Amino acid sequence: MKNLGTLLLGVIIGGAIMYFYCCKESDQMEIREIAAPKGIITPKEAMALDQAYNIKHRIINDSLFKKSTDGGDNRSSWWSLEDIQNYINYAENQSGELGYTMDGLRVYLGSYPDSKGQTGLTTMFFIPTGKKNIAQGSILLKPQIGSNDITGADGLNMGGQGDPPSANYPQ
Repeated sequence: MKNLGTLLLGVIIGGAIMYFYCCKESDQMEIREIAAPKGIITPKEAMALDQAYNIKHRIINDSLFKKSTDGGDNRSSWWSLEDIQNYINYAENQSGELGYTMDGLRVYLGSYPDSKGQTGLTTMFFIPTGKKNIAQGSILLKPQIGSNDITGADGLNMGGQGDPPSANYPQ
């Protein structure tokens, strides 16, 4: 009976410790907030940027394209979260193989080549950026400022276009 009492007391004390440990852990999780990255803009600011681009887009569109029913040149690109996450994983792995530590992505505006009498449409694509890995024991400690494109790394293109392609923000 003495051993059974000790066992029950141990179970009760262990249960109480686990309860307080688990509750304390969940309280800490609730306190943490997701930090906003640098460069966050409001929808109103996004609208202002989009509207300010209208004149440039109109000049480009009017000078290169005949009035068409297909919506003209692209104003935006869309990628799924899965594609972006897969690309980040792929680019980090490839960057490591190329001797770099990836630390960001750069977005470029590009244009498909003219083909079959059609003017190539605007596109956007990602290129990984990072710093070259240098041996820690190196005498030549060359400070690296900023992130450069990772030479030889694959980019991500082929995002979906707007509907219609020339649609403004928000779609």
